[in-house]
Amino acid sequence: MFKHWKQGLASAIAMATLAVPLTANAELTDGKVKIGVLSDMSGVYKTLEGPGAVVAAKMAIEDFGGSVLGKPVEVISADHQNKPDIGASTAREWIDAKEVDMITGLDNSSVGLAVQGLANDKKTITLNTGAGTTALTEEQCTPYGIHYVYDTHALPVGTATAMVKNGGKSWFFITADYAFGHSLRDNTGAVVKSLGGEVVGNVNAPLSTNDFSSYLLQAQSSGADVIGLANAGQDTVNAIKQANQFRIVQSGQKLAGMLVFITDVHSMGLDIAQGLQFTTAFVWNQNEETLEWSKRFYERHGAMPTMVQAGVYSAVTNYLKAVKETGTDDSDTVRAKLGEMTLNDMFVKNGSILPNGSMLHDMYLVEVKKPSESESEWDLLRVVSKIPAEEAYIPLSESKCRLVN
Repeated sequence: MFKHWKQGLASAIAMATLAVPLTANAELTDGKVKIGVLSDMSGVYKTLEGPGAVVAAKMAIEDFGGSVLGKPVEVISADHQNKPDIGASTAREWIDAKEVDMITGLDNSSVGLAVQGLANDKKTITLNTGAGTTALTEEQCTPYGIHYVYDTHALPVGTATAMVKNGGKSWFFITADYAFGHSLRDNTGAVVKSLGGEVVGNVNAPLSTNDFSSYLLQAQSSGADVIGLANAGQDTVNAIKQANQFRIVQSGQKLAGMLVFITDVHSMGLDIAQGLQFTTAFVWNQNEETLEWSKRFYERHGAMPTMVQAGVYSAVTNYLKAVKETGTDDSDTVRAKLGEMTLNDMFVKNGSILPNGSMLHDMYLVEVKKPSESESEWDLLRVVSKIPAEEAYIPLSESKCRLVN
């Protein structure tokens, strides 16, 4: 299966772009490689990606030796403020005036889609590590857009499947009212229905909502077995904390955090979050390799890495590998090389980038530990099961991406 996907990559890129042949004697267009980290540096997603993504990108560059092809690698960053127009205008300035070669981060689906579309017009690679919507690799896929860490199809495959099989047949959603939340709700609902469950209701909540009481009361009165939180970051933290105040779980309903980060669990505390199951791409203390890198990250950032921040490190590392192996920063050439590579580092094992831009890799269903089980401040999760890559992501045979079919 993997072999056929990789074989199809070169032809898909060739059809969509004017591919430049790999040339050992090619050079960097401006004598350096410049990487832009465009993230939420001040808002609801600041903790899950934000400044930590810049730390991760700089670590990747340093670990790579600080240069590629004998030329320096630079990183710049900016705050997109969760506004697509600001994200797109920043990306335009970076590409046109500052000669940025690759953009990563993009932890907001509306921003991610806007920037990916603009970058495609300018033939610039984006390695989106923070947004969730499957539109990035489906309806709005581009030859230069890569979706790297997770998507709203991979998340419910683990979490919703486990909850439905454990009796959570009826669901009510509290949804972040923009592209990401809608995509996560719809994909989760599809999983629930495929397993014989039903969706009994939904309510949309604006981004950066502080008071979830009215939404939680609607969910509680629905009588649903499971209240699905199709949101992220501080919105998820606020919703779970307030659900605890309403004693929703104690009354018999279950909460499903459809996108939860370790920083969210740390913020809530184990007394509130214990027993919560969710799907992630990275666990900081899963093995010696993740542990060593995460401790170095902690020394710089003061918090253990989220899957998104770890993904930035991996994305930057593999982008630089592709530049080194091809001898150029030409986007067509580098994108083709990325599609040929098998990705192996502390974040991903045997990963591959498909013709639609999806980075195929295993995911993990985890559960928050009880306070008595935790051995340190950040020892918060245990792995319940591994979700194989081919189960987590949309099969190419079902893809709506124009580069595939």
